[in-house]
Amino acid sequence: MEENVKKGKRTRATIRNLLVLLPIFLVLVVLFKLGILYSADARLSDSMYQESIATDGEVVLVNIDSPALNELGNLPWSREVYADLIDALNADPEARPAAIALDVVFAGYSGNDYADQRLLEACKNGGNVVLAGDAIFGSQLVDEGEDFHIDEDAVLGWDEPFPELKEVVRLGHINAVYDTDGTIRHMRQYVQVEGDEGLKTYQIFAREIYEQYCESLGIEPAEQPERRGDVPYIKYSGKPGDFSESISVIDILNGSVPGDYFEDRIVLVGPYDATLQDNYQTAITHDENMFGVEIQANMVQAYINNEWPVETSEAATNFWTLLFAAVCTVVFAVFGLKFTIIGWVVFAPGWLIFCKIMSGRGYLCHPFYIPLIVTVLAIVAIALHYIAAAIEKRRVTQVFARYVAPGVVTELLKEDESALGLGGKNVDIAVLFVDIRGFTTMSESMEPEQVVAILNDYLQLTTDCVMKNEGTLDKFVGDCTMAFWNAPLAQDDYVYKACRAAMDMVEGSIPLTAELERKFGKRVGFGIGVHCGPAVVGNIGAKQRMDFTAIGDTVNTSSRLESNAPSSTIYISRAVADILGDRAETTSLGGSIKLKGKTEGFEVLTLDKLY
Repeated sequence: MEENVKKGKRTRATIRNLLVLLPIFLVLVVLFKLGILYSADARLSDSMYQESIATDGEVVLVNIDSPALNELGNLPWSREVYADLIDALNADPEARPAAIALDVVFAGYSGNDYADQRLLEACKNGGNVVLAGDAIFGSQLVDEGEDFHIDEDAVLGWDEPFPELKEVVRLGHINAVYDTDGTIRHMRQYVQVEGDEGLKTYQIFAREIYEQYCESLGIEPAEQPERRGDVPYIKYSGKPGDFSESISVIDILNGSVPGDYFEDRIVLVGPYDATLQDNYQTAITHDENMFGVEIQANMVQAYINNEWPVETSEAATNFWTLLFAAVCTVVFAVFGLKFTIIGWVVFAPGWLIFCKIMSGRGYLCHPFYIPLIVTVLAIVAIALHYIAAAIEKRRVTQVFARYVAPGVVTELLKEDESALGLGGKNVDIAVLFVDIRGFTTMSESMEPEQVVAILNDYLQLTTDCVMKNEGTLDKFVGDCTMAFWNAPLAQDDYVYKACRAAMDMVEGSIPLTAELERKFGKRVGFGIGVHCGPAVVGNIGAKQRMDFTAIGDTVNTSSRLESNAPSSTIYISRAVADILGDRAETTSLGGSIKLKGKTEGFEVLTLDKLY
């Protein structure tokens, strides 16, 4: 019976938790699917997966900075300046850079034939120059014969060097890829441009620089990370300023830097001044923008290191996120507080640790979604647990405040519900019955108000004695009081406490009896019975009215001891006397008292004194 009650309560709690957790789970899933949580996930990924590392110095920046602008004027410069720069870097045939990359777009002819020719000759003579092309993207209606669709990433235009210059250099595109929060975390490997010669594919600028570097050093370049899609994740090596050695274009042109300083290195030339508005937010830092030429340097370094982490696919992310969320919803709904906390520790911090371990192996998982969903669900589940516990405490207080002393109620609230036996359980208890002898006869000759006043005084006395000795007040039946010990909580020496309460009642009745005799000329006294043994204890009754009580032969025997006890006398059983031992003075009545339902030889004793 008790087990069925527990199962019923667990089932109701599970259904209640599911009804609360499932809508929250669905809301979180919708937020996840709509991409609303992407920015938070991306920023957490940045903090976990991006960090500065020491490099071998293969890449060095030559800055178009304030000193150069002050000396040479504002951009655009004449192409002669860049020709002089290339010539200066390649001046020593024995100490040439492996690659000279200009992060500047030379679109078509400049209108200055001499300057164009000078740049062409410098690039041709150098043989190690990489230039940039720039695609213009936008929306375009695509006709597929029987169907149309809008291409949101169509190439609408393409700026590149004039044909002769294009023939003597490597050419790569410099188009950035922005995430939805405006941060550069990925790169576009290719740009396809429709021209006079048909569709032509251009690699990213950084890849062309890397291949030029490998060609100059006679090494085989690593393959493009084709398997990772067209927008690989950029593993930044340095923060803003990490690649810069504070070398200005003007330093090269005036010969301030030794000719062999750039030998076999990659020289990246580009804007390095905030006024040129070529700076962007990147994954490695959000509080300081990075110049475009530095982003190119980071991508070149990634090619040199051949470090292209694999991001979890959208399908895999969706699967694992939904699976974890569903499992946690069920676990948190079905199991208790302990399992909720354990589940949170396993799934939230555990997932972050797993993500960090996998990143060290070159695989990037989305770190934010699962911990967020698990944490929200855990918080709600814990809140539900505490709300349920508060409701249960209030229920326990309401149930037991009428029966037991406040201190016992306090102890009850500390107990697990299973210890309370609200559904009924077998337990050894001591039962006390007390009745006012002569009260019925006396009440017939008194006014009702007097009867109630006297009765209330006596019942208050019995109640105080029960509470004082930590008993459970079961019920009042007319002028009879029933109480028991060792339930709902187990108690030490509970039989002695029951007998102590009985002795207190007898002693407390003396002044009450004297007062009654003085006022009404009537004498009454208590008849008390105490027995101990097994009984069924729990909430018993109907849905409309239930009482926490005890039933069984032990209760019946105690009642019959009381009904036979004379005024101011306490009858106890041999079982009670044996437990009291030498702490009590008793007088055996042998089998002279016949109790209904008891066989011959049931020994009854009077409790005369208690130590």
